[in-house]
Amino acid sequence: MTESEAPPAKAPEGVSGAPALPQPVLEIASGYAFTGPALDLGALLWDGRCLPDVQIRIPLPMLNRHGLVAGATGTGKTKTLQLIAEQLSAQGVPVFLADVKGDVSGISAPGQENDKVRTRAGEVRQEWTPAGFPCEFYALGGMGHGIPVRATITSFGPVLLSKVLQLNQTQEQSLGLIFHYADQKGLELVDLKDLRAVVTFLTSDDGKSELKGIGGLSTATAGVILRSLTAFEAQGMSPFFGEPEFDTSELSRVAGDGRGTVSVLELPAVQDKPQLFSTFLMWLLADLFHDLPEVGDVDRPKLVFFFDEAHLLFNDASKAFLDAITQTVRLIRSKGVGVFFVTQTPKDVPGDVLAQLGNRVQHALRAFTPDDQKALKSTVKTFPNSPYDLEEVLTALGTGEAVVTVLSEKGAPTPVAATRLRAPESLMGPVDPAALDRAVGQSPLYGRYAEAVDRESAYEKLTAREAQAASSPAPAAPSAPAEPASSRGRGWKADDQDSSVVEQVVGSGVFKSLARSLGTQIGREITRSIFGTARRRR
Repeated sequence: MTESEAPPAKAPEGVSGAPALPQPVLEIASGYAFTGPALDLGALLWDGRCLPDVQIRIPLPMLNRHGLVAGATGTGKTKTLQLIAEQLSAQGVPVFLADVKGDVSGISAPGQENDKVRTRAGEVRQEWTPAGFPCEFYALGGMGHGIPVRATITSFGPVLLSKVLQLNQTQEQSLGLIFHYADQKGLELVDLKDLRAVVTFLTSDDGKSELKGIGGLSTATAGVILRSLTAFEAQGMSPFFGEPEFDTSELSRVAGDGRGTVSVLELPAVQDKPQLFSTFLMWLLADLFHDLPEVGDVDRPKLVFFFDEAHLLFNDASKAFLDAITQTVRLIRSKGVGVFFVTQTPKDVPGDVLAQLGNRVQHALRAFTPDDQKALKSTVKTFPNSPYDLEEVLTALGTGEAVVTVLSEKGAPTPVAATRLRAPESLMGPVDPAALDRAVGQSPLYGRYAEAVDRESAYEKLTAREAQAASSPAPAAPSAPAEPASSRGRGWKADDQDSSVVEQVVGSGVFKSLARSLGTQIGREITRSIFGTARRRR
């Protein structure tokens, strides 16, 4: 059962003069005897004892094979994330953490030694030293403590936006047609009012002829989408969409001392908007997937992305959405990115996604109800064969203990190991809000993203067209104009029936520039990928 090239582990003396370790323990120890760089999780638990001679670890190169951290509320999942993130940062790997409850910000400050920390460190043979790690703090739309993170509607795409708006499959497909229309007509969808303006135009008397040209989009469905957008805005969602759009390459930064930067997305201010923040996390991941180059297997990941409250992502998800998640997780590994889903039970994650998660840290599960017992049995079936009675172990684990199986240096599963986890060396709790605000204000990224920019886009162009139409006599039937100069040679594939798009939509004289600024989508057909998200030019 040895999974590394290290020689088989010798039988160490038992703890406190106990007999030498039994054969199953020796096999587990041999399975975690890695020769290369690895993260230290903790010490083996066996027959009610903690065995510090048997250290449980994850090989660093295997962190891009994805993972799952699961367990009931209060079992220590957040501290496990903190422990793994600290060690990744120390080895030069950038980390992304979503801070849903507001207690991860402490990773930026040294921990505080106390009796519990000393006891845990002694039990697992950890040389505990307080340490803070380089952090950047972000907040969706600037709501909360952090550098504002925004996305344009165009880059967010129709599939993700449909998830946020809670549209059904038919409405999702119709929204995709609206995005396609805006892409083809050169109407930039920067913020919510841009998309609302386009849908309003398509449902107006002037736009009905355009609506007929979009296959399969009915006036009734467009009206439903418009009402969903209006309700979404009324709930205060507008700040999340706009410019300057966040450049996800910021998440891959390394500090001056060589440690990986820990990017913490502060979410307490939007806890009541789970559909929004879970989908926004997926946008970050999809955008990274678009932009990162293929690197294959690497000595260390380029980034490890922790996806907290993962069940929110999959709840009520369409088939197209689930397929896109599965494909993203499958392919992003070759770009050096590891993704860890964090949730309560493995059944929260679809089977096609779960099958791709090579590293598992399973905290305690409850078995108080028939549903709990069913979830427990399902969880046990997802583990390799084990000498443990996992149903018993998983309900008896204490806080900060977990059942672990990871991929060895050869890519094969390691033996299942009940583990008492190490204590994080950073602060296990939130930092003072004033200190957090100071850190945000002093970041070199703050000036880049702090102030929202509202440039001319679809709303302004359609508003100007309406004003021009109101002050001018009705124009004659338009003839087919030449293709816009700045779109020639950029992949436009307009046919005869689309040749008058600019005049029909934005009006003569209003369309001032087909490429106003870096990153604009006008003047070219927008390339969309797995989630329908738009690929940006850096």
